[in-house]
Amino acid sequence: MLRPASYAEGRWIEPGSGARAVHGPVDGALIAQAGGAPLDVAGMLDWARSTGGPALRSMTFHDRARMIKALAVHLGERKEKLYEINPLTGATRRDGAIDIDGGIGTMMVIAGKGRREMPDGHVYVDGDVEQLSRGGTFVGQHIAVPLQGVAIHINAFNFPVWGMLEKLAPTLLAGMPAIVKPATQTCYLTEACFRMIIESGILPPGSVQLVIGGVGDMLDRLGPQDVVSFTGSADTALHLRGTPNLMRHSVRFHAEQDSLNATVLGPDVKSGSVAFDAFIAEAANEITTKAGQKCTAIRRIIVPDAALADVAEALQARLAKTVVGDPVAEGVRMGPLASAAQKADVLEKLRALAEETTRLTGDPETVTLSGAGPEGAFLSPTLLRCADPDAARAVHELEAFGPVSTLMPYRDLDHAAALANRGGGSLVASLVTDDPQVARRVTLATAAWHGRLYVNGASSAGEATGHGAPLPHMVHGGPGRAGGGEELGGVRGVLHYMHRTAIQGSPDVIAAITGQWHPGATETTGPVHPFQRTFDEIEIGETLHTETREVGLEDIEHFARFTGDTFYAHMDEDAARANPFFPGRVAHGYLLLSFAAGLFVQPDPGPVLANTGLNGLSFQKPVSPGDSIGVRLTCKRKTRRTDAYGEVAWHVTLRNQDQEQVAEYELLTMVSYSR
Repeated sequence: MLRPASYAEGRWIEPGSGARAVHGPVDGALIAQAGGAPLDVAGMLDWARSTGGPALRSMTFHDRARMIKALAVHLGERKEKLYEINPLTGATRRDGAIDIDGGIGTMMVIAGKGRREMPDGHVYVDGDVEQLSRGGTFVGQHIAVPLQGVAIHINAFNFPVWGMLEKLAPTLLAGMPAIVKPATQTCYLTEACFRMIIESGILPPGSVQLVIGGVGDMLDRLGPQDVVSFTGSADTALHLRGTPNLMRHSVRFHAEQDSLNATVLGPDVKSGSVAFDAFIAEAANEITTKAGQKCTAIRRIIVPDAALADVAEALQARLAKTVVGDPVAEGVRMGPLASAAQKADVLEKLRALAEETTRLTGDPETVTLSGAGPEGAFLSPTLLRCADPDAARAVHELEAFGPVSTLMPYRDLDHAAALANRGGGSLVASLVTDDPQVARRVTLATAAWHGRLYVNGASSAGEATGHGAPLPHMVHGGPGRAGGGEELGGVRGVLHYMHRTAIQGSPDVIAAITGQWHPGATETTGPVHPFQRTFDEIEIGETLHTETREVGLEDIEHFARFTGDTFYAHMDEDAARANPFFPGRVAHGYLLLSFAAGLFVQPDPGPVLANTGLNGLSFQKPVSPGDSIGVRLTCKRKTRRTDAYGEVAWHVTLRNQDQEQVAEYELLTMVSYSR
């Protein structure tokens, strides 16, 4: 008997007298007692806000990213213990990999993006500096800082590990503590993973807490610095959104709801082709993976009218091979639904769908099982066909959250797009085609109704990640029925737990707040050439002004012959004068960059290890033969990368003899912490 406990204010709280009985989906046996113990909700919120929040915010983004990576590694080393519990949820090992390894992998990706795409500081800079005055002494900058409240994560039953970790990673990276509330039916697997998190000692006290059971009046105690992130049914989301206190205080509410996702077979795809086979495989997988209990599962299969018979035949043949039964039994491809209640709900929806469809596969009354008895929450993979999807309503409005999908025909691409959009907003729609113009037409017609569009075909089938696979790099959410929210999406997901503020002031003020120099802010001069100073010795704003160098006609012609770049603007005076951009023959832009490097580089061995790239290169004014150029090199920002070296970004400008700017870019160098 499992007895998952809550974790509040730094201590474990065992189930109480009012604990809920949790019955397993495989045989209906009692497997857990969960919840029922009173929780000090006010104390939990206070502990998160007063202890966890300040501890997280004292760390830089990179500190938190390293923390998340360490936690992911810790969980990865212990994941087999989670796989031992996984079958109790009804999931096969293959299904569990999406949940367990998927959740750990998501943490790794978010941690990596935090190190690569966010600063090693406390303020996230959003966009470029805006010049708000003629002389540049008053400027503006958008920044994002962590919210100073707590994030409440209300998660669904179908992904007890991934659902927790995919929200925790961006929340913690933002610098915000979280209280996790998993669905009771599978909370024991969430709790097992959460125990590993606490036992690791990696997170600061107050960073995370766990509620098994109900949250009491927690939502009534939230304020404008708090966030609610919900995953589940549209009805539950509507109920929670309507909490008067959330509306009164404009509490952020992110919802990822159920949706009637669709897949479309392009009119160019023929039976027996690589793309056709990929379409059939995707559709069948989405029906059977996790017994169809995925918010991204395909519910509507939209195919050309002429291909309807071929698709129906191929899908029926593939689904007929699906072995249903005990998820630990050898050869089983699909386990039971998560609970008897979930099975009952799907059967009710099937009865409603029967008004508009005919059943091609799956008998709700009879299931052939492997290694299991009929008392479990099992259903066969069920494929329905809707002959008239225009007149139908239920197939576009009712979601049977199980191994159920409806096949329907379309006349042309406009009709296919209209049917896909009939779902009222989805997390994902997919298209299988080998014609890029078909992809463009469908995208323009459907993108506004779907959070993600997944286009697959023969060229990508070997590496495509799958219709139903939310990836941490991309947005996971959708409009309308899907909830109107976003999760994941790399740094986009982190910003959901931060507040964007417009700051205005002098360049020095903005530089002090952001930790990044920009033109107009104070420049300093170091005692030696900056390339001879270590990472820690280099200061933000430290500047080198070089000598000047004349650019001669001989230099231009030699560079042209040496590189092969004999573009007429460099070689033909009359043709160059005829060009509206040039006064005559001009120097190559890349020649100027080479001369600039020659002016500012210190050639002796030192802490600078390598030049790793240029960002934002632009040329403002042509350089003619006889002009001179000089360089200003300023330390813009510094970012620690490894234990041995960090990245220094230099703001570089080239000016001519009249002090007119001719080029600008950002130079990246790797600089050692020691000499």
